[in-house]
Amino acid sequence: MPAPTPAPSAFADGVLGSLLPLGPVRARAMFGGWGLFLDDAMFGLIARGRLYFKVDAETEPRFVAAGAEAFTYLRQGKRIALSYWEAPSGAPLEAGALLPWAELGLEAAKRARQKRRQKDRRR
Repeated sequence: MPAPTPAPSAFADGVLGSLLPLGPVRARAMFGGWGLFLDDAMFGLIARGRLYFKVDAETEPRFVAAGAEAFTYLRQGKRIALSYWEAPSGAPLEAGALLPWAELGLEAAKRARQKRRQKDRRR
Protein backbone atom coordinates (compact mmCIF):
# COMPACT_ATOMS: atom_id res chain seq x y z
CA MET A 1 0.00 0.00 0.00
CA PRO A 2 1.52 3.36 -0.99
CA ALA A 3 2.33 5.93 1.67
CA PRO A 4 -0.35 8.56 2.08
CA THR A 5 0.30 11.86 0.33
CA PRO A 6 1.10 14.50 2.92
CA ALA A 7 -1.42 17.29 3.22
CA PRO A 8 -0.16 20.71 2.24
CA SER A 9 0.96 22.58 5.32
CA ALA A 10 1.11 26.24 6.20
CA PHE A 11 4.89 25.81 6.40
CA ALA A 12 5.13 24.38 2.86
CA ASP A 13 2.84 27.10 1.55
CA GLY A 14 4.99 29.73 3.27
CA VAL A 15 8.14 28.30 1.74
CA LEU A 16 6.62 28.32 -1.75
CA GLY A 17 5.49 31.91 -1.26
CA SER A 18 8.97 32.96 -0.16
CA LEU A 19 10.52 31.28 -3.20
CA LEU A 20 8.27 33.00 -5.77
CA PRO A 21 11.06 35.36 -6.90
CA LEU A 22 13.00 32.32 -8.17
CA GLY A 23 10.25 31.40 -10.60
CA PRO A 24 7.55 28.72 -10.77
CA VAL A 25 8.73 26.49 -7.91
CA ARG A 26 6.66 23.31 -7.59
CA ALA A 27 6.28 21.09 -4.54
CA ARG A 28 5.95 17.38 -5.26
CA ALA A 29 4.90 14.97 -2.50
CA MET A 30 7.62 12.43 -1.76
CA PHE A 31 8.74 10.30 1.17
CA GLY A 32 6.23 11.83 3.57
CA GLY A 33 7.43 15.34 2.73
CA TRP A 34 7.84 17.56 -0.29
CA GLY A 35 10.49 17.92 -2.97
CA LEU A 36 10.95 21.46 -4.29
CA PHE A 37 11.52 21.70 -8.03
CA LEU A 38 12.36 24.45 -10.49
CA ASP A 39 13.13 23.73 -14.14
CA ASP A 40 12.91 20.00 -13.36
CA ALA A 41 15.77 20.28 -10.86
CA MET A 42 15.06 19.21 -7.28
CA PHE A 43 16.80 21.83 -5.19
CA GLY A 44 14.94 21.62 -1.91
CA LEU A 45 13.21 19.28 0.47
CA ILE A 46 10.64 19.85 3.17
CA ALA A 47 10.66 17.01 5.69
CA ARG A 48 9.72 16.74 9.35
CA GLY A 49 8.68 20.40 9.34
CA ARG A 50 12.11 21.57 8.22
CA LEU A 51 13.44 23.07 5.00
CA TYR A 52 16.57 21.67 3.35
CA PHE A 53 18.45 22.75 0.23
CA LYS A 54 20.64 20.73 -2.14
CA VAL A 55 24.39 21.08 -1.55
CA ASP A 56 27.52 19.97 -3.35
CA ALA A 57 31.25 20.37 -2.75
CA GLU A 58 30.99 23.99 -3.85
CA THR A 59 28.10 25.04 -1.59
CA GLU A 60 28.29 22.74 1.43
CA PRO A 61 30.99 24.83 3.18
CA ARG A 62 28.60 27.82 3.24
CA PHE A 63 25.94 25.76 4.99
CA VAL A 64 28.47 24.32 7.44
CA ALA A 65 29.78 27.81 8.25
CA ALA A 66 26.21 28.95 8.95
CA GLY A 67 25.70 26.11 11.44
CA ALA A 68 23.27 24.15 9.28
CA GLU A 69 22.83 20.38 9.53
CA ALA A 70 22.47 17.68 6.89
CA PHE A 71 19.22 15.83 6.31
CA THR A 72 19.66 12.34 7.71
CA TYR A 73 17.54 9.24 8.16
CA LEU A 74 17.99 5.77 9.60
CA ARG A 75 18.27 2.75 7.30
CA GLN A 76 18.90 -0.66 8.77
CA GLY A 77 20.17 0.95 11.96
CA LYS A 78 22.65 3.22 10.16
CA ARG A 79 22.38 6.98 9.85
CA ILE A 80 22.38 8.03 6.19
CA ALA A 81 23.11 11.65 5.21
CA LEU A 82 21.82 13.09 1.95
CA SER A 83 23.17 16.05 0.02
CA TYR A 84 20.47 18.32 1.43
CA TRP A 85 21.25 20.67 4.30
CA GLU A 86 18.83 22.56 6.49
CA ALA A 87 18.29 26.22 5.74
CA PRO A 88 20.29 28.08 8.39
CA SER A 89 18.20 29.16 11.36
CA GLY A 90 18.95 32.78 10.53
CA ALA A 91 17.02 32.40 7.26
CA PRO A 92 13.37 32.82 8.23
CA LEU A 93 10.64 32.39 5.66
CA GLU A 94 11.24 35.86 4.33
CA ALA A 95 12.30 35.97 0.71
CA GLY A 96 15.23 38.29 1.36
CA ALA A 97 16.77 35.96 3.94
CA LEU A 98 15.80 32.67 2.31
CA LEU A 99 16.53 33.34 -1.35
CA PRO A 100 20.35 33.29 -1.16
CA TRP A 101 20.21 29.80 0.36
CA ALA A 102 17.62 28.65 -2.16
CA GLU A 103 19.77 29.97 -5.00
CA LEU A 104 22.75 27.98 -3.68
CA GLY A 105 20.53 24.89 -3.62
CA LEU A 106 19.32 25.53 -7.15
CA GLU A 107 22.88 26.02 -8.42
CA ALA A 108 23.97 22.73 -6.79
CA ALA A 109 20.97 20.89 -8.25
CA LYS A 110 21.68 22.20 -11.74
CA ARG A 111 25.36 21.20 -11.50
CA ALA A 112 24.35 17.69 -10.36
CA ARG A 113 21.89 17.41 -13.24
CA GLN A 114 24.55 18.54 -15.71
CA LYS A 115 27.02 15.94 -14.36
CA ARG A 116 24.39 13.20 -14.74
CA ARG A 117 23.70 14.24 -18.32
CA GLN A 118 27.41 14.23 -19.19
CA LYS A 119 27.81 10.80 -17.62
CA ASP A 120 24.79 9.46 -19.54
CA ARG A 121 26.24 10.76 -22.84
CA ARG A 122 29.47 8.84 -22.27
CA ARG A 123 27.60 5.52 -22.06
